[in-house]
Amino acid sequence: MIKKFNYLIQAVLISIFFILARLIGLRLSRKLFSAIFINVAPIFKSKKIINKNLEILSKKNPVLDKERIISNMWSNYGMTFVEYIFLNQFRKNNSQIEIEGEKNLENLISKYKKVIFVSGHFANYELMSMEITRKKIKLATIYRPLNNFFLNPLMEFLRRRYVCKFQIKKGIRGVRESIEYLKKDFSIALMIDQRVSEGEKINFFDRPAFTTTLPAQLAIKFNLPIVPVYIERKINNNFRIKFFKELNPLNFKNKLEITNRLNLILEEMVLRNPSQWIWTHNRWK
Repeated sequence: MIKKFNYLIQAVLISIFFILARLIGLRLSRKLFSAIFINVAPIFKSKKIINKNLEILSKKNPVLDKERIISNMWSNYGMTFVEYIFLNQFRKNNSQIEIEGEKNLENLISKYKKVIFVSGHFANYELMSMEITRKKIKLATIYRPLNNFFLNPLMEFLRRRYVCKFQIKKGIRGVRESIEYLKKDFSIALMIDQRVSEGEKINFFDRPAFTTTLPAQLAIKFNLPIVPVYIERKINNNFRIKFFKELNPLNFKNKLEITNRLNLILEEMVLRNPSQWIWTHNRWK
């Protein structure tokens, strides 16, 4: 009962924040919620998990400025949060988004009709799927519903309306739905940076971490390339989206070898700009 009440309060507050954001506009909203998240979010989120994760990262980069990474992470978190209510503006106008590797993507789609897109929670990660669908690529995205069941319907509405119409709820049923979409020549997009209890233990920054093997399984089953995608928020709050060179499943022995390669690519993405990854996930639990 207490959890339901807390969820209700959260949903009401977030709705008020979204209304306020629409009133003051995107530019001021970014500044306001960047400041709010930097100063308020650390009170509610465990510093222990963040510091533990950054200690693991420091093995790869011992000269990390951890305080700066944490501050910039919360800033990006706040801006990404408030950008949800402005997704319609991003949908209508992509002048804030620069694309790298677009020609390679077009060639792949013309050859295979469908591919498996993978990425992580970087910058405003919703914009990656939005840009893929803007290119008239048939796409279904796998997502994890919010724990807050009062707020989740709003977020699902925004995603379906402005990001990607076809949403697949994570889980066993979602795997079956993914297969059905692929049979209809849809591409599939999913995040691979969160811990999944049904995954395999694959090294991530040299430590075993439960990792989804679904991209590898789908790629092998349908003989499709996997395309890693990365998004970065630039200093002026524009974005750069990069489509990496594809991975051909025929070049790997099995799903574990493919998944290991994907984790290495994900490491490259994190190291490129650590401030733009979400360090609050208990990735190595």
